[in-house]
Amino acid sequence: MRVHLGSDHAGLELKDHLVAWLREHGHEPVDHGPFVYDALDDYPVFCLRAAQGVAADRAAGGDALGVVIGGSGNGEQMAANKVIGVRCALVWSEETAVLAREHNDANVVSVGGRMHSLEDMTRFVEVFLGTDFTGDERHVRRIGQLASYETTRELPPLPASAQGHDSSDA
Repeated sequence: MRVHLGSDHAGLELKDHLVAWLREHGHEPVDHGPFVYDALDDYPVFCLRAAQGVAADRAAGGDALGVVIGGSGNGEQMAANKVIGVRCALVWSEETAVLAREHNDANVVSVGGRMHSLEDMTRFVEVFLGTDFTGDERHVRRIGQLASYETTRELPPLPASAQGHDSSDA
């Protein structure tokens, strides 16, 4: 599988480790940088490119996922989620990695390089890459609502149980 990677300076060591680890495990890593340590670099430069690579590959029918890495993983997740067609999940455990794929069909994972050991983060990525989307109707429906909003900017209709309780209707 092709795996697009991007990080900032705080994720550089893990990104470099993952590029080698991915090759050793039969994946095709695509490294979007950074390639040298620069404490003043900007994560959007690299994470947007990684996410865009995933979206482009998937739109072309390819089997691709992505990994973005920073100090906490928060900003990197936010950047990746700006790319249309990307669903990036911040993971901090094996369980969150599994649920990101099974329930949300996440195609990019974000990890915090300063939050966990190299071994733990590698395991989170391994679990993410090895887990499939369940395809359950409720998950497909929810992802469809997100995808629709992403392109139309129209909110999904409220269920009958919530009618009259949405402040945006006022």
